[in-house]
Amino acid sequence: MAFSADELRVLRGALAIALKTDITGPSEVQDCLRLATGLEEAVRESERLRAFLLDDLARYRHALPGSTTGYLELLADALAAGYRPVPDDLAALRALRGNPVAAALLERCRTLAEAAVRAKLSGRTVPVSRTRLLALPGGRMADQPAGTPGRPQPQRPAPSRPVPTPAEVFPPKRRPAPDPADPPQKRAAS
Repeated sequence: MAFSADELRVLRGALAIALKTDITGPSEVQDCLRLATGLEEAVRESERLRAFLLDDLARYRHALPGSTTGYLELLADALAAGYRPVPDDLAALRALRGNPVAAALLERCRTLAEAAVRAKLSGRTVPVSRTRLLALPGGRMADQPAGTPGRPQPQRPAPSRPVPTPAEVFPPKRRPAPDPADPPQKRAAS
């Protein structure tokens, strides 16, 4: 099930309206609550995937210039998903400007960065592509204030070990060392 951020907002609003009306029975309320729970799980999974992709993008950026192709592909995908480039992205793209793909991405990132700065200076907020689905009124834990034991608190667990870089995961291939027992003439003939 894949929804865009706008579709999730519309669906969340529809669920809130459905839960506020008095004509729904207990089974419809339970169905709405199950759907809301499923949407919340989908949003959490989307946030987890987004965090992974952004961490992956940072690893590729730090491994430049050896990871140019992978970095450019990841950055293009992230921009398509609503990612706002950071100054490190702009600096990396400036260093890779000889690559036509990097040059095109640099122009796109500059445009996005300028729009974000203008919006910030004018007091508007830049819309975020992924928003958090907040609890619907009348949910199972509506009576409990935030921070109450039993009420879920979203947290991202800290990694138990450092995340490997692309060079560590995919080490460069090395040629086998020549056997010292083989004479150079025999090696040249093979």
